[in-house]
Amino acid sequence: MSEILRQQIEKITPLTDKEFEYILSHFTRKKIKKHQYLLQEGEAVQNDYFVTKGLLKAYYVNQDGKEHIMQFAMEDWWITDYQAYFNETNATLNIDCIEASEVLCLSLRNREKLCADMHKIEHFFRKKSNAGYVALQRRILSLLNSNAKERYEQLLQQYPLLFQRVPKTLIASYLGVSRETLSRLSS
Repeated sequence: MSEILRQQIEKITPLTDKEFEYILSHFTRKKIKKHQYLLQEGEAVQNDYFVTKGLLKAYYVNQDGKEHIMQFAMEDWWITDYQAYFNETNATLNIDCIEASEVLCLSLRNREKLCADMHKIEHFFRKKSNAGYVALQRRILSLLNSNAKERYEQLLQQYPLLFQRVPKTLIASYLGVSRETLSRLSS
């Protein structure tokens, strides 16, 4: 289960067994059932979550009760309410499981300790954060500049596995279109 984390870190920086054991000692493990919340709006955000098994979604529910999916996360991806995690405030997002999932949990305190203790991990998280900023900018620009069909095709090209695992209603929510529009786009 933890090998997937080591593989991700080692895509950026090599680790000795001892270094990885030290890193792993700062994480806790958690199993979550399908449809169970990992995080609910209004709760204190304790952790950043690295997915070792399963599939989750982070979403916001507006005043009209409409769900807006911000992010999916499957194996080898990270997920949390980052605004609340880094600012140590309550969540504005919900995170729940599309599939039964297992995650490794990293508190902000432990993340900061790891980064202070190990330059390699500080470098790893900086690279991951930079990649996240780039992905977020791409998503915002796509929402601003692309029509629904273009957004659908971009998502399909980038993450074809999502389409095999995520119900179409959730893909539609992520793309900001109705289920009916998605059906027209995918036919």
